[in-house]
Amino acid sequence: MKHNPIDKRSVYAAIVLLGVLSLFGDVIYEGARGLVPDYLNFLGVSALIVGIVGGLGEFLGYALRLFTGTAADATRAYWLFIFVGYGLIVSIPLLGVIATWEIAVILVLIERIGKAFRAPSRDTVLSIVSKDIGAGKAFGIHEFLDQIGALLGPLLVALIMLYTFNNYQLTFTLLALPFLMLLVALVYTYRKIGSRTIVKPKTTGEKGKGLGKPFYVYTFAVLLNTVGLIPVALILFKASAILQPEHQGWMVPLIYLLVQGVDAAIALAAGIAYDKFGIRVLALAFTLSLFPPLFAMFGTGLLTLVVASIFFGVVLGMQESIYRAAVSKLSPIYSRGTAYGIFNTAYGVGFLISGGIYGYFMDFGVPFCLTLLFVVSTQGAAIVALLGAHRASKTKIKRTS
Repeated sequence: MKHNPIDKRSVYAAIVLLGVLSLFGDVIYEGARGLVPDYLNFLGVSALIVGIVGGLGEFLGYALRLFTGTAADATRAYWLFIFVGYGLIVSIPLLGVIATWEIAVILVLIERIGKAFRAPSRDTVLSIVSKDIGAGKAFGIHEFLDQIGALLGPLLVALIMLYTFNNYQLTFTLLALPFLMLLVALVYTYRKIGSRTIVKPKTTGEKGKGLGKPFYVYTFAVLLNTVGLIPVALILFKASAILQPEHQGWMVPLIYLLVQGVDAAIALAAGIAYDKFGIRVLALAFTLSLFPPLFAMFGTGLLTLVVASIFFGVVLGMQESIYRAAVSKLSPIYSRGTAYGIFNTAYGVGFLISGGIYGYFMDFGVPFCLTLLFVVSTQGAAIVALLGAHRASKTKIKRTS
């Protein structure tokens, strides 16, 4: 009886370590992501290109997880993929040594590729160490800590930009300091919990277990949801177009800071609600996804973009916690890296499509009625698919019980 509290403390300690690791990573790349759209605007890039680049980055960051997740499951070398993935964040400080938008785009894409390496293995490790306390709570705690870094990053970048009089290159270069802290945290975390996340090979009786219909229907629902959600990069790009002519570009990362702040506040509560109510909680996230594109596309002032950012932060907090937690419920542990790879591939495809569509809408002034129809139809179809996944999972449970 006495060992249980010790075990739970150990589990929570492991979750916190993984969260702190993500915290340091977010200080760097989330801080940079709040500035990159403004930087590309400064370099003369159009909204369509920003949308495509943002979508392509998300696509690569998510789609490649199909291969990295499968490879991680096959080799069980989860920590090797985590080390490589976090190491590629070095591309962000390297933005400070270039001056062309083409090279900047390449470096931004390299960081997203790094996320493709680390995310499936990190999520698998997190699901393993937290299996006794509830996936929703574990991913919610992780996302909460992750978002502390996502808050500190844009705030740090905004302050550096303010005090260096909008010196983009110096701002990116100074992010090398938190990158060194990230490397230290990575080594420490591995030494503390690496031995506890070794997964044994499948036994003969487990080889027949695979990813069933509920998982694939759920993944399709998330794909539709993401297609209909405007990328945050385009919200920031539109804000940059308002602020940069007034020499207030340093405020753009603060809008991204708002997104991350809302995300952090929502993540843990959403995780707890998911453990209690299950996959149906995601229907709320899908419904709220209607609002960011509508406010961002048809607002003409900074205030409407702020409102769009708040709604986006709410949805993002759910995406980063309970969307991922649902995968662990719909997939066996021995295929979980593969499951996260497939799921995140669909997620990335959605971002690629939405980036191109909303970038086109923004550049060419598509009428309100057409945009409204697109938003409502995608999210409506997503909710229908989500409820279908819920029904399929209940049917599967009844058959196996």
